[in-house]
Amino acid sequence: MEGSLPGPASVCGSSTLRSFCTDDSISAASTSDVQDRLSALELRVQQQEDEITVLKAALADVLRRLAISEDHVASVKKSVPSKGQPGIREAISMSCITNGSGANRKPSHTSSVSVARKETLSSAAKSMKRPPTTEKSHNSWENSDDSRNKLLKVVSTSKLISKVIKNTDKHKDVIINQAKMSTREKNSQEGEYIKMFMRGRPITMFIPSDVDNYDDIRTELPPEKLKLEWVYGYRGKDCRANVYLLPTGEIVYFIASVVVLFNYEERTQRHYLGHTDCVKCLAIHPDKIRIATGQIAGVDKDGRPLQPHVRVWDSVSLSTLQIIGLGTFERGVGCLDFSKADSGVHLCVIDDSNEHMLTVWDWQKKLKGAEIKTTNEVVLAVEFHPTDANTIITCGKSHIFFWTWNGNSLTRKQGIFGKYEKPKFVQCLAFLGNGDVLTGDSGGVILTWSKTTVEPTPGKGPKGVYQISKQIKAHDGSVFTLCQMRNGMLLTGGGKDRKIILWDHDLNPEREIEVPDQYGTIRAVAEGKADQFLVGTSRNFILRGAFNDGFQIEVQGHTDELWGLATHPFKDLLLTCAQDRQVCMWNSVEHRLEWTRLVDEPGHCADFHPSGTVVAIGTHSGRWFVLDAETRDLVSIHTDGNEQLSVMRYSVDGTFLAVGSHDNFIYLYVVSENGRKYSRYGKCNGHSSYITHLDWSPDNKYIMSNSGDYEILYWDIPSGCKLIRNRSECKDIDWTTYTCVLGFQVFGVWPEGSDGTDINALVRSHSRKVIAVADDFCKVHLFQYPCSKAKAPSHKYSAHSSHVTNVSFTHSDSHLISTGGKDMSIIQWKLVEKLSLPQNEIVADTTLTKAPISSTENTMRSDTPTPPPSQPLNETAEEESRISNSPTLLENSLEHTVEPSEDHSEEQSEGGSEVLGEAACGEQPSELREQQAGCALPEDQQAPAPLP
Repeated sequence: MEGSLPGPASVCGSSTLRSFCTDDSISAASTSDVQDRLSALELRVQQQEDEITVLKAALADVLRRLAISEDHVASVKKSVPSKGQPGIREAISMSCITNGSGANRKPSHTSSVSVARKETLSSAAKSMKRPPTTEKSHNSWENSDDSRNKLLKVVSTSKLISKVIKNTDKHKDVIINQAKMSTREKNSQEGEYIKMFMRGRPITMFIPSDVDNYDDIRTELPPEKLKLEWVYGYRGKDCRANVYLLPTGEIVYFIASVVVLFNYEERTQRHYLGHTDCVKCLAIHPDKIRIATGQIAGVDKDGRPLQPHVRVWDSVSLSTLQIIGLGTFERGVGCLDFSKADSGVHLCVIDDSNEHMLTVWDWQKKLKGAEIKTTNEVVLAVEFHPTDANTIITCGKSHIFFWTWNGNSLTRKQGIFGKYEKPKFVQCLAFLGNGDVLTGDSGGVILTWSKTTVEPTPGKGPKGVYQISKQIKAHDGSVFTLCQMRNGMLLTGGGKDRKIILWDHDLNPEREIEVPDQYGTIRAVAEGKADQFLVGTSRNFILRGAFNDGFQIEVQGHTDELWGLATHPFKDLLLTCAQDRQVCMWNSVEHRLEWTRLVDEPGHCADFHPSGTVVAIGTHSGRWFVLDAETRDLVSIHTDGNEQLSVMRYSVDGTFLAVGSHDNFIYLYVVSENGRKYSRYGKCNGHSSYITHLDWSPDNKYIMSNSGDYEILYWDIPSGCKLIRNRSECKDIDWTTYTCVLGFQVFGVWPEGSDGTDINALVRSHSRKVIAVADDFCKVHLFQYPCSKAKAPSHKYSAHSSHVTNVSFTHSDSHLISTGGKDMSIIQWKLVEKLSLPQNEIVADTTLTKAPISSTENTMRSDTPTPPPSQPLNETAEEESRISNSPTLLENSLEHTVEPSEDHSEEQSEGGSEVLGEAACGEQPSELREQQAGCALPEDQQAPAPLP
């Protein structure tokens, strides 16, 4: 009779089944059989749910790839936009500017455009509309490493001014009062040299002889554009639980303001670029498709605050689904988690304020359900209970809290350690299948917290309270991360012992493996494919490991501030050096590290010998090394002074090397034996401040150099490195390279109101068509070359979250490389012609009511419609309008601030697509940054040793 019955789960509910199983008329054998069948059915349902999740993700990925193919076919058929599109785009740009500034803009390319067009929001730009008698004092900006602090100050009123002196006055040192003459009035005069002012200091630049009429010069946007292709590096040094494997086979992690989706089998990357500053935390939705990422606070180029927030986005289309918490979070987002029991409808967030506020959101509706202060101590993790939708758990310094969430209220119950030693830090959380909570702490202990379900006994606490039921000594040092696997087993990662241990269902250790010391301590562990797992480390490695096969490096990068960059003269290689003392050679085609070497001093600058056989590296102490580019062997060591070396530059034929130092000298060396022998030739003495940039002439006779006090000096090398007093003699020299940031051919790249430190690096392409600029506001710019008009327009790209320290084109001009300072990232951009972009990128901004769509970004609308702009929003409306500049919920575009003389919309780096706006990103004040970085980790985890 029993054999003909259907399965128990299809006949009755679980409560009925339990009653059925305990009936006295049923034998013990039958009861056991029913329970076994019920367990088997539950396991089967779980397996089917996992299969459905994987199928959904795979289907979404296939649809994405099909869309890319269709876009590519469409771009081939129609690569040139229709005649009506440029006018439409310009109209959109004008509308966008009007909305942002309240000022009308007249499209024109002449130098006499009305001052009433949209300027930057600095006081310097606004002062151009005031009576000419208005005088303003200069704001003194500190020249410090923490360049982001400058963003908090009002833009200096020292305007960038171009001055053409008449032929009759060419030998007179004419100083024009800036308040009495506008920039455009000065540009309208004719003469032989131009003056620009930097913090009140005049800078004279002589006009080349081939320029007949300066007023005829037109500077327009270059037809070339940049497309983000690859990001090198990973942020593991001060973050945790930020590496996951998606069902599509992509590893998701972040660095700077970019969230990277890396397919290590296909060696491809995709990038989510919605954030405006450093991303600090990451959470995966239960459907494994949607992702939430949180960022820190910052300031934009005009000193306005960029509020911390959470972005929920689609990992297939890379479109933003929702922006949460504008005006709610302080300083930054520390940790976050999706709910599991209700299929990810809710999101809980802990911010980095002193009170570490816990908020619970219905993220699709953008409604804040509850908010409460947690503790003044640091909070390291927050998670929803997987089966109890009303339970949230937080842990951190010396505490674990169990929160009961009822609608709009949160009540707290503190975990009591009782007879067990109270740890300094409760570092991580996980859950067992029976609902028990696991915690890993700084003492190397795993505690099991079980919820009491019977009436309390004296001394045992009240009913329904989580109490410690088991203690396991798991690691020497801290237990830094816990990872619950799909099969119910557990992975733990240790801090001090660097071990990864596999635990069975009864929490007995089965396997273990140690992460080699050179990779650093463990920061994140995630389940990989089959029996593999992923590990993020404190030295910014992502490793793919297995207990039988060891570890394989998938991602790596620098671990300290990054300045040095050089590209190979004829190979697809690039070299970077940083304050972590690592010198790294990267392959820009295969996107792999060729080799790395640890040197004795922090590196700051580098240059390849034209033969490509050796590379010279300048350090912070005045020492410089020459390494073999193939074997990384040390070829030579020299010392010039005892201060930082800022630039190394070989002559075009490799017979000379110029070394620029912070001691104000340029040291010259004769180079022989293909870059392996160096002998001192002379020293250029004449600068009154440290050397910043220099370039050689093609005949090796002259050097042009810039310094920290905005000097442009020229040197006669054959005459004993003498300073050329009559600088007009050098106006017609065709420099081999152009990296000097001050000069007639490039002065138009400087923004109005600049203090002289806003541009860190500049490079001209080998084709001499474009200039790439690295600025202090996290942006990479692309200008037309030459750029000899003030406030020239540029394409502007976001990806870095710190000052961009260097830029360099590859030997074929196919790619541009940029380096971030504090964000330690290396970003590779592909240089593409504007007309060769897919058509959907060209027409993406033809309507204000649509989010931009590119080959890697398709629009997916949220379940909840967005209120029109006229309706009030829950967060600060003004801030949201700056960060999400589209009426739709699904924008992957940042707010763009347009250059004062630009007639085109700015660029977003992803896919090279044009978007309606872009937000400038800033680095938070140093004291705030230190507090976030310092409190996020225990003391023994905050300063990992450099790579040996």
